[in-house]
Amino acid sequence: MLPACAAARPGVRPARRSADPKRPPPPVSECCPVRMKHGWNRSGRVAFLDTLPPEARAAFEQLGSQHRYTRGDVLLHEGDHTQDLVVLHEGLVKVTARLGRDRMSLVDIWNGGDVVGEGAAMGVGPRSATVTACTDVVAAVVPKHELDAFLLARPAMTVSLFQMACARLRRSDRLRLELGRYPLPVRLARVLVELAESYGRPAETFRGPNWNKMRIEVELSQPEFAALTASTTDTVHKALAHLRKRQIITTGDRKTSVEDMVRLRKAARLSVP
Repeated sequence: MLPACAAARPGVRPARRSADPKRPPPPVSECCPVRMKHGWNRSGRVAFLDTLPPEARAAFEQLGSQHRYTRGDVLLHEGDHTQDLVVLHEGLVKVTARLGRDRMSLVDIWNGGDVVGEGAAMGVGPRSATVTACTDVVAAVVPKHELDAFLLARPAMTVSLFQMACARLRRSDRLRLELGRYPLPVRLARVLVELAESYGRPAETFRGPNWNKMRIEVELSQPEFAALTASTTDTVHKALAHLRKRQIITTGDRKTSVEDMVRLRKAARLSVP
């Protein structure tokens, strides 16, 4: 893993998307997912900043100092006793935790508008996971003393942070239940659906975006897919190969594209909108 902070890099011009009359894009501003900002996504996952009233959000976004990170930079280290809160404004990060001496488990992926490090920032204990940039990331690092003063002045924000933490725990519980309920092919399909709907970019056509074909903008290795599905690298390799053979997905060089979202949702035993 690389150092925690990197020098600023030139910005990337956002990619605008055309409107689709059947599946309209969100009313909030949106950019190419590689430089994801906060906002609505098709999976229904709502970023923390987007849950706040306008006044509270504007005040919260003024906290801390802005930092830029490049892919591979570590924002937070597991086991550290630092207590800064990190507010993500652009980009994607992955959260990993150690499993023994040599293994890492991919816990989750977060994007612009989310916060990370809230447990340590609120005094729960040392960092429980490592947070690494998957893309270029713009984030605000908020020292604990600044966060504490802000929360004392705005008690409702404390409630919002606890509600977010509870929602993450509920999501974690749901994922654990799915791991025990479904066989690997279904678990993998569900992971791919969520990745595509949360961090995917539709194929562009002359008629506008094709939401049935999605390029997942998060680069994941097969061991990371295995961690997300509670399986082994060998078994997830076979499951991915089966989806490729059915022409539901394509893969290559840590990149994954969904060729048919309808069939993928059926493989995941999810309803088709």
